Amino acid sequence: MSFSFRDDSSHALVPFGWDDVWEAEFVPYAERGWVPGRVVRVDRGLCDVFTAEGLVRADTEYVVPKDPMSVVCTGDWAALDPAGRDPRFVRELLPRRSRFVRSTSSKRSEGQVLAANLDHVAVCVSLAAELDLGRLERFVSLAWESGGEPLVVLTKADLVPDTTHLLADAVAAAPGVPVVVASAETGEGLDDLHEVLAGGSTVLLGQSGAGKSTLTNALAGVSVQEVQATRDADGKGRHTTTTRDMVPLPGGGVVIDTPGLRGVGLWDAESGLGQVFAEIEELAGQCRFPDCSHRAEPDCAVLAALEDGTLSPRRLDSYRKLLRENAWIASRTDQRLRAEMRREWKQRSAAGREMYERKRGGGGGHRRVY
Repeated sequence: MSFSFRDDSSHALVPFGWDDVWEAEFVPYAERGWVPGRVVRVDRGLCDVFTAEGLVRADTEYVVPKDPMSVVCTGDWAALDPAGRDPRFVRELLPRRSRFVRSTSSKRSEGQVLAANLDHVAVCVSLAAELDLGRLERFVSLAWESGGEPLVVLTKADLVPDTTHLLADAVAAAPGVPVVVASAETGEGLDDLHEVLAGGSTVLLGQSGAGKSTLTNALAGVSVQEVQATRDADGKGRHTTTTRDMVPLPGGGVVIDTPGLRGVGLWDAESGLGQVFAEIEELAGQCRFPDCSHRAEPDCAVLAALEDGTLSPRRLDSYRKLLRENAWIASRTDQRLRAEMRREWKQRSAAGREMYERKRGGGGGHRRVY
């Protein structure tokens, strides 16, 4: 790729993913005297941003949105005050090219962006624990939905005598997705990962104990992330990583190490589910009835595949479960949006009535607006 930057200092941002497209999009911000940078860590209203002058600390006060999906997160490209300002503020965020989103655990049915502007989403699964294929399908569905390229990394391969069957199970659960068997201890698979991730932006996701921080250190070639041993009882980690941290890779590219995720709820993942369960979607297209539920209808291609063994019951159960969850969160989200619209309409209506009464001199100015 060739670069033709107006400001040679922007070359310092290339290893972090800066290119001609970002440069062109930044022109309006540069005209206001702001400088570009990439958010590498966020912590309590402050963030670390890598700029052409190096790593700087900035305040996010001016970019606190009402929509939680627009909160500053690791991986964002930002426009911030130039050097010499104290304190320095992030003024605007550039539009995201991609983002990994999960649903929050709150009752407000909101999405949470874990990382932005990703080329790859690496789902890390430890082979030291029992392989949970349903969880893997869930993660990969969201990875497809992010706009980045999914990748599955089976970590801690040195703890398993033979990975053949585990690899086959993972490949079947994530069709069309590269699966790499890796060990930070022995170096297995690291060359393959370097080749895939070189020059791009990658987020590492998975449960606590999946070896994300250890893998980050191995890819970076230096110990940049603190790691701890997993518990012997269940192979789970101890949440050593508490923030989402971006780490540069030798030769260009970055990885974002993330805290272990106890759970990851689906968020608008219909397209991703269609790619993870592509064989079921293809079978469904062969059913006699377009609205076939695949339970008792005649000439159901999905049930026929179950009977002849070409489709596993576990796979269909997982598909049904994730579809139900995705539909449920979508319905709650729609309800929330409708409720917000109704509330806004009522406020505007009440304000309009008050203004009308004021004009009539009816004393409406003393009414309280709800």
